[in-house]
Amino acid sequence: MKVLIINPGATSTKVAVFDEEEQLFKKGIDHSAEELDQFEHVIDQADYRKNTILHTIEEAGFKLTDFDAVCGRGGLYHAIPSGTYRVNDKVMHDVETAPNGEHPSNLGAYLAKQIGDMVGIPSFFVDPVCVDEMTEVAHYTGFAGFRRLCMFHALNQKSIARKAARQLGKAYEDVNLIVLHLGGGVSVAAHEHGRVVDVFNVKDEGAMGMDRGGGLPVNQLIDYCYSGHSKAEVKKTLGRRSGMFSYLGTTDFRDVCAKVVAGDPKATEAYQALVYQLAKDVGAMAAALKFDVDAIVYTGGMAYEQFFCDDISAFVGKIAPVIRMPGEEEMRSLAEGALRVMHGEKACEY
Repeated sequence: MKVLIINPGATSTKVAVFDEEEQLFKKGIDHSAEELDQFEHVIDQADYRKNTILHTIEEAGFKLTDFDAVCGRGGLYHAIPSGTYRVNDKVMHDVETAPNGEHPSNLGAYLAKQIGDMVGIPSFFVDPVCVDEMTEVAHYTGFAGFRRLCMFHALNQKSIARKAARQLGKAYEDVNLIVLHLGGGVSVAAHEHGRVVDVFNVKDEGAMGMDRGGGLPVNQLIDYCYSGHSKAEVKKTLGRRSGMFSYLGTTDFRDVCAKVVAGDPKATEAYQALVYQLAKDVGAMAAALKFDVDAIVYTGGMAYEQFFCDDISAFVGKIAPVIRMPGEEEMRSLAEGALRVMHGEKACEY
C-alpha cells in the first residue's frame, strides 16, 4: 500500500511517499518568513501549502490515484491519548477555529483530508503534539486559574525515544530519558518508563526557539500586552517573530551557526543564550525524573550541528550519557501509524 505523508512545520512543509516500509520519495519545502507573513492566520495558509504539496508530488511523478491513504502530522487539538486517528469533521472544525491555539502542524490532518477527499481515500493523523501523558501534579501552575498544557513534538519524541532505548539494549518502557527535539520548534521532555511525564514546550515555556520566545518575564509580558498592541499583534510577534529571529533576524539555524563560526559577536551571544536555556530545561527534566536518567537524547535538524550538541553537553553531560540522533523519524512514524490501521488495527476516534 502507498501512503502520502504530509508534515507542515513552522518554516517548512515535508512531503513523503511510502510503499509499505519503503520510502519512495521525500522532500522538504522551505517557506521564508516573508512568504508566511502574508497570511494572518495559520488556516489561511491551507490553500498555499496544499498547492505546493500537489505540485511537489506531481513533479516527482506521482498521481493522487497512486495512493491508498494520506496521513498528516497532528496539531494543537484537545488532549488525547497516543494513537492513529481518522480525520473527521470534529478535527476539521478544530483546525478552522483553532480553539487550542494556532500552529502550522494543525494543517497536517486538515490537508490530509482535503487531498484524500479529492480521490476518495482515507486520511489519518498520528501522535499529535497534544498527546498528554503528564502527571496531574505536573499540570499545576502558580495560579489556580491556569493549567499547564502538554504540547510537544510527540511523534518524533516517541519514535526517537524508542530508537534510543534500543541503542541502550532496553525496551522503551524500561528506561528514563530526556529527549530534546531541536528543530523549527523546540521541546524538552522527560520520558519515564514509556510515558512522557513532563515537558517544556516553546509555545508557552522553557527555552526560546528559532521564532518563539519560550518562557518570558511575566511583568514585562503584561506591560507589552497593554502597550497599544492588539491581541492578534501580540500573538503574531510572540508566536512567529520572537526567539532567535528577534535577536538575529533569521529562522535558519544554519545561518546562526555560520555566523558563530565566523566570530560574529551578536550571533555568538544569542547562540550561547540558547544553549544556556536548553541546558536549564534539561536540568529541570532531570529533577522530574529524580535524576534517574539513562540517557539525554538530541534530535531534530539542529542536532546535525555537532558543536551545538557538545556545547549543551558541557552543561548537562554529568547527568547521564548523551545520544545524538540528528534529523527526525516523523515521516516514517506517520507512515507506520497509517499502515497499522490500513492493515487492520482499529483507528482511534477524535
